[in-house]
Amino acid sequence: MPSVDFRLYLVTDRHQTAGRPLVSVVGRAVNAGVRAVQLRERDLPIRALLSLSLDLQRELPDMQLFINDRVDLAVGLGCRGVHLRESSLPAPVVRTLLRPSQLLGLSVHSIQGAVAAERHGADFVVLGPIYDTPSKREYGAPLGLQVLEQAARAVTIPIFAIGGMTTSRTREMLQAGAFGVAVLSSILSASNVEAETEKFLAAIERES
Repeated sequence: MPSVDFRLYLVTDRHQTAGRPLVSVVGRAVNAGVRAVQLRERDLPIRALLSLSLDLQRELPDMQLFINDRVDLAVGLGCRGVHLRESSLPAPVVRTLLRPSQLLGLSVHSIQGAVAAERHGADFVVLGPIYDTPSKREYGAPLGLQVLEQAARAVTIPIFAIGGMTTSRTREMLQAGAFGVAVLSSILSASNVEAETEKFLAAIERES
């Protein structure tokens, strides 16, 4: 099974870039040290998503790109992996479609979801929302640190905390058992993308 070798997971939302082109903002984050990016533009039609994926691969060839939900694109483009929702195709089915070198990530919203994801072959999970955040309110009330701690004890695969992530909260996420953090607006909306990225990486490094 391929290993997860990143601890900061940038999740995209082109509506949160303060009007700047998504590829440019992601490029600035990658140049500052982000290694893995989940392309999560769920409202884009497939051809537009394909075009954006190709742009990212062309501009940022060393980035580990994960496609949200679209297994066909992830496999066809040879991306680092695919990222599923709990309502996506079943993880065991997706695992049979991926190449052996590709990773399977899964978003979950409970301890039980994390346990099921590991059982079904996920390489890592993104658990949240830990704190309140507008982008995750559709998934219910914030889970809090206690749920993160319990989930970290219940599974052996890496857990990335998501929902209201800031550089100041990164330390408590890792101390609670998270392997890393998944970030949207804190980086995408930052006026200085590079500086904010470096702050997150420094916070992670301090707890490593």
